Amino acid sequence: MNLPRPGIDPELLVPLAELPPMPPLGPEVIEQLRHFPQPSIDSQLEGRAVERREVTVPASDGTPIPLSILSPTDRAAGAPCVYWIHGGGMMWGDRFSNIDVPLEWLDRFGAVVITVDYRLAPEATGTTLVDDCYQGLLWVAENAVDLGIDPARIVVAGASAGGGLAAGVTLMARDRNTPTIAAQLLSCPMLDHRNDTTSSHQYSGLDGVWTREMNEFGWRSVLGGHTDQNVSAYVSPALADDLSGLPTTYIDAGTAEVFRDEDVSYATRIWAAGGQAELHLWAGGFHGFSALFPEVRVSAAARRAQTDWLARVLDPSPDLKD
Repeated sequence: MNLPRPGIDPELLVPLAELPPMPPLGPEVIEQLRHFPQPSIDSQLEGRAVERREVTVPASDGTPIPLSILSPTDRAAGAPCVYWIHGGGMMWGDRFSNIDVPLEWLDRFGAVVITVDYRLAPEATGTTLVDDCYQGLLWVAENAVDLGIDPARIVVAGASAGGGLAAGVTLMARDRNTPTIAAQLLSCPMLDHRNDTTSSHQYSGLDGVWTREMNEFGWRSVLGGHTDQNVSAYVSPALADDLSGLPTTYIDAGTAEVFRDEDVSYATRIWAAGGQAELHLWAGGFHGFSALFPEVRVSAAARRAQTDWLARVLDPSPDLKD
């Protein structure tokens, strides 16, 4: 039985109809998605005054984890930093996926953007993915001075699966008392492996960018043999019993997507724990709408809201005379 559901913004329907249908997820489809062409990092940096540096840092088991450091050539000492964690259902994508999003913040704020290539499911499972991201962040914090970064202005950000991993990294940093995170920006984050909200049922069995069935496959891939009884809250942040002590948080989602209700719940629980969260739900937005079609008006509004929030976070006491 199909549940009634919020419709998609009419302006988004036109480009959405031009997307090729997503086949049922499986090993062959995942491999195809991993090799799907995307804009090169060189094309993304063209025309920008940016220095690029590539490093590897050791994961907990010694595996080298690539980081790309993108710095404005004219940055001042003590620049803000955006630590970017890419999406892709935790199964595909790389550190340059949707890099246009944090590059907007590099342009606007002179931020150093550092993006991490964590290991992917199903080859990597459990806490491996989130721990890879955490170890990269630790390296950034420990080398902040050499990188020209203000260690008090490190923002952890990600979209979709990257948003869920960003939430997990932030929980790890709180629980381990290091490193200091100034804020977390979670765009349409993938937070709850249980996949049992009203919105997950509303967007079940449909052609779409990300459906309940796709979500179930993604979580099954990353959890491997783990059962509900031993899933870590660092992997599925909605499981965390305590959301107190988190840095100021931004969460957004569309009203027409699987993750809507789990994202609303996460913000609500942060408020209940005395924390600060800004929540935006975009009417008619499907999963990933603002990344896929940034020129559409609702997408432009969503991206502008993220940037405006970051401006307040990175400069909380502006000179009112300016």
